[in-house]
Amino acid sequence: MVLVAHGSRDPRAAEATRALARAVAAARPGVPVLPSWLDHTEPGPAVVLRELAAAGRSRAVLVPLLLTAAYHRKVDIPAAVAAGGASIDVRVTEVLGPADGVVDARLLGGLRRRLAEAGPGGYDALVLAAAGTRDPRARGSVGRVAAALGAELGVRCRVSYASAAPPAVNVAVAKLRAGGAGRVAVAAYFLAPGLFHDGVVAAAGGAGAVGVADPLTDLPELAELVLRRVDDASAGWAGAVTDVAAVR
Repeated sequence: MVLVAHGSRDPRAAEATRALARAVAAARPGVPVLPSWLDHTEPGPAVVLRELAAAGRSRAVLVPLLLTAAYHRKVDIPAAVAAGGASIDVRVTEVLGPADGVVDARLLGGLRRRLAEAGPGGYDALVLAAAGTRDPRARGSVGRVAAALGAELGVRCRVSYASAAPPAVNVAVAKLRAGGAGRVAVAAYFLAPGLFHDGVVAAAGGAGAVGVADPLTDLPELAELVLRRVDDASAGWAGAVTDVAAVR
C-alpha cells in the first residue's frame, strides 16, 4: 500500500501521515504500508512506485489521503502514477471523503470520537471546519458529511472553510449563535495538524465556540477506512494487499 498525503511545511503533518501508515500496517500485519507526499516532504509517490518496480514488485494500491476529490485527486495523483512508470500496475482508491455520494460510517465515527475527546459536552450546534476548495462538487461532498454528522448527533451542523471558500469558521459559529445556539462546537475535517487547523482553533475560540476537535490523524476508524478503500480498489487481485514486500 502506498499512502499519498498532500504534504505541509509543518512537521506535525508528516508525522501524522507516518502515524497513520503505522496504524494501517498494524491493522493488516505483514503488509508494508509506505507513506508519501505530493509536496514539501519526501519521498513523493512517483519515487515510491519506481522503487517498488525496481524491487521487482508488479502491483501497488495507492491511497490518496484526501477528504475531497478535487484538484489533487484529479490532477496530481494521476500525474504521480504516470511518473511512477509503466512497469508497475497501480490501482488508485477513492479518497477518504464520500465515495459515490456515500459518507462512510468509519469517517463519521472518527469525527464523533474527536468531538468527544474535545470535551465540549452538551453542544446544541456544530460547525464542520474543512480546508476549503474552489471545486463545487468537492464542497458538496463536505456538505454531505456535515449533514450526516448533524443527523447522527441530532444537532444543526454548518460547514466552514479555512481557505478558498466562505464562510470562515468564526462566521459560521457566529451565525449559529445568533440563530439561538447556546453552545457551538467545531468538528475538524482535517487529516493532520497544521496552519489551517491552528487557524480554526484560534478563530473558533474567538467566536465563542465551546470546543474544537483535533484532526483525525491516526484514529482506528481512519485506518479501517483506508483498508476499506484498499480492499474495494483491489477487488479481483488475488493476494493484492498481502504479498507486497517492503522496500528498504
